[in-house]
Parts: sequence; structure tokens; C-alpha cells
Amino acid sequence: MADQYKDAGVDYGVLDAAKRLALSHAIATSPQLAAHGGRPHDQSRGQSAFTFEFGGLTLALVVEGLGTKALLARQYMDATGRDFFGAMAYDTVAAIVNDLCSVGALPLVVNAYFSTGDAAWLEGGPQFESLVKGWRRACEDAGATWGGGESPALPGLVSSTDVELAGSAVGVVPGRPLLGNDLEPGDEIVLVASSGLHANGASLARMLVDRHRDGVDARMPDGSSFVEAVLTPSILYADLVRRLIEADVPLSYFSHITGHGFLKVMRPLRPLTYRITALPPVPPVLQFMADELDMDAHAAYTTLNMGAGWAVYSRPGSADDVVRIAREAGLQATVAGVVEEGPRRVVLEPLQVTLEGDEMVLAPSDP
Repeated sequence: MADQYKDAGVDYGVLDAAKRLALSHAIATSPQLAAHGGRPHDQSRGQSAFTFEFGGLTLALVVEGLGTKALLARQYMDATGRDFFGAMAYDTVAAIVNDLCSVGALPLVVNAYFSTGDAAWLEGGPQFESLVKGWRRACEDAGATWGGGESPALPGLVSSTDVELAGSAVGVVPGRPLLGNDLEPGDEIVLVASSGLHANGASLARMLVDRHRDGVDARMPDGSSFVEAVLTPSILYADLVRRLIEADVPLSYFSHITGHGFLKVMRPLRPLTYRITALPPVPPVLQFMADELDMDAHAAYTTLNMGAGWAVYSRPGSADDVVRIAREAGLQATVAGVVEEGPRRVVLEPLQVTLEGDEMVLAPSDP
């Protein structure tokens, strides 16, 4: 399956090595913030967002993008006339904000980056109007202000018919940032449902469409559109994080389950075992992808979110409260497992699959 993902243009081995090298150079710049009276949290490097202290506040900063999902939205609009660019905007904000919230931050400001190959894409046609409305709605759902952004035209770098969607966000951490240091054996793990593909795996979805005999009209076993299921907006977890913090749940960590799938359950580089004894239902769109692409359980659960978009780690005895609060927020959640002493790994008991620590390392390397 790794080779198949490489065929789709995504090689996590190369990407992760590049991240580690970039982080090693980034950490060398920490004294610059200290010179301005701030304090960087170097242990946050390699997490989904960077945290630092400044002016008496603990802040978080992130940059994230949608990836290639917008290409499929454009392809589907060309074929059917159906406009999913509002959903693509929502997806992008969700990717940004969920990463920000993963360190225990609440979003304050989101900025947009809309890159096109031809400025005509931004002339105000229906897809651009859908885009900005979707971006606004996502910011409102996240409780964040849309501050502004950048919309460059990059002919020769971006296709004239496409748009690259990305952005940044800053948030405030009301307590201690959750960077993995607080995890302890005995902590309980709650998995919160995804809505489907979210913003990861779009290159595989596009490859499936290219290979399928019906192309963008590919149908899943229940007769519904595969592409429309892929383009379903991601879930924003900011409201859940806010509710958990306000309820004073004894939190120890969050994980945004995106690229690398369930490997993200063990994102902290600590010798801990994450034993998963119950898994959420797999959305039909993800099961269809796994079946069509001949992915075994190990490949599927290290590539796609497989029904879990967010993981909450909290002290023993608090998992039921997490599930209750998630349901009050309109989300499905499962008491999924526990943190144990042991080597860094994820044990998926229902599948008899073990994910080893060396399969994902996101930390600075020597420059």
C-alpha cells in the first residue's frame, strides 16, 4: 500500500524526513523570540501547532492547507455542475483550526490563502462566492475572526482552472498546552467520530476516480456518489474542545487524526503503549476506498482516519464525561482504550494489528 500511495504522489517517508530537517533548523531560531521577551515551547515543535508565551499569554500558531481535495471538487463541478467549494473552504478551516485546538488552544483569528493560476478564478463567479461563504461559516462555527489573507495568482505554478486552499490561525491556550508531557499510564482514550475522508487521503480518492470505470460518477454499494461522499465537509472540533475545557475535564492530550491515520494516536515521542479495545464505525466512503484500493487493515488504519477524526486523552474515570460532552456537542464518541506503560506503539485489539513507534516520527533531526 505504501507504494500505491507513492503512485498517488504522496510519500510520507520523504515528507516526514523533510519535516524533521526543517524542525531542526526552526528550533535554532528560538533565541529570536526570547530576545523580544517571549518564551518558545520548543517541545511543541513536531506537534500540530507551535506554542509560545508572550505578554502574559500562552499562544498557539499554525499553518495548514487542504491538499488536493479541491482538484476533485473542480473535476466534479466540471462534470456535473454541482458546486462543493463552500465545503472545500469549510474543510480548509477545519484542517487549520483542528490542528490549532490539538494543543489545547481556542482559535482567535484565522487567515486565508487562496492561490490560483489565473486571477479570473476570483472574479466573483459562483464557486468563489461559495468559497468565501463557506470560509465565513467555518470561522463562525470555530468561534474565530477571519482576519484577512492572501490571494496570489501564480500562472505556471498553479493550474488556471484550480485553486489552492490554505491558511493560518492563532489561538490562546487557557491553561497548560497539551504537548504529550502530561500523558500517564491509565489515561483513558476517547475517539470522536469523523464525517468521512476529512482533509487527508484526497490523492488516493483522486487515483481511485481515475482508475474507476465510471470516473467521477463512481457509486458505492448503496448507490450513493463516491465523490460527493469524499467532498463531505470535515468536522470542526473547536466547540468540543471549548466545552471540555469549560467543564474542567482532566485532559492530558488531544490528537487530530489526519495523515498517518491511527499512527497519530501515538504522536508524542514517549515510551507509552496505546491499547485500543473499541473502534468507531467505519464510514462507507472510507470502507469503499479501502476495498477498491485493496488496503489491508494495517494500510487502511495508517493512511485514513477510518471513522475517528479526533482523540481525547483524559485521566482515569473521566472518559464517560468526555463521551457525554461530545454528544451534547452533536458528535458521536467511543470510549476506545487506555494508555499503558510499554514501548511506543498502538495496539488495535479488534483488528489484531499493532502499529510500531518507528512507523511515525515527527521530531527535529540533526541539521
